[in-house]
Amino acid sequence: MKNSITITSILQSMLTPEEVQRVVKLIGYEDKARKFTVYHLLQYWCMAALEQWGSYRSSVDYAALCGLPVVHYSRFSTKAAEVPFSVFKELFHLLVCKCNREARRKLTFPKELLLIDSTTMTVGKTRLPWAPYPGERAGIKLHVALRAENGQPLQVVETLGSKHDGPMSEALAQPDYILVMDRAYGKLERLDHFKTHGQSFVIRLRDNVHLEKPHALRRLTKPDSSVIRDITC
Repeated sequence: MKNSITITSILQSMLTPEEVQRVVKLIGYEDKARKFTVYHLLQYWCMAALEQWGSYRSSVDYAALCGLPVVHYSRFSTKAAEVPFSVFKELFHLLVCKCNREARRKLTFPKELLLIDSTTMTVGKTRLPWAPYPGERAGIKLHVALRAENGQPLQVVETLGSKHDGPMSEALAQPDYILVMDRAYGKLERLDHFKTHGQSFVIRLRDNVHLEKPHALRRLTKPDSSVIRDITC
């Protein structure tokens, strides 16, 4: 679990601050801010859409956890009102132009993507008395591993509708593929198991998961140096 790629890292690789600044000048908006620029606002918008932040006030509380510059919520709301919509519209067009066939070829995924998700089908309570479901219903659930390349299912496992999705990811795991799953499968012990057994995966982590970067011990430069600082994460 030491290697992680966040949405801000992906955004920086697709749209650089210099490109954003060129678009801002092209639209005619003058960005006078230094600590909270249009690029920072773009990062805030992306994280707000991804994490479904509820308000400007709550957004700045989550921003520090995501590695974003911390500002007062009033500054966030004021900046959001100042920057014209046409700026982000042009940035979106620029991003779409970059996601062409040439860009997809450069990605060169080492393995094929395997999409894992579930579908619940419910009926009346009396139709399937052996599969009780909340309310006056009964239901079963299909856990599907779908090949992204050709859209064909690779494996399907059926369970009761009330069974949680998480444990089923282990039954659908395939070392020859990169698993793509949602946060329902994101139990840390399960992800550590994937890491130990060489299972590649892409997953959206839960809101209460915090990523910490490990720090190495610092030593003196003299021959008789000793540890002067011990940082424990």
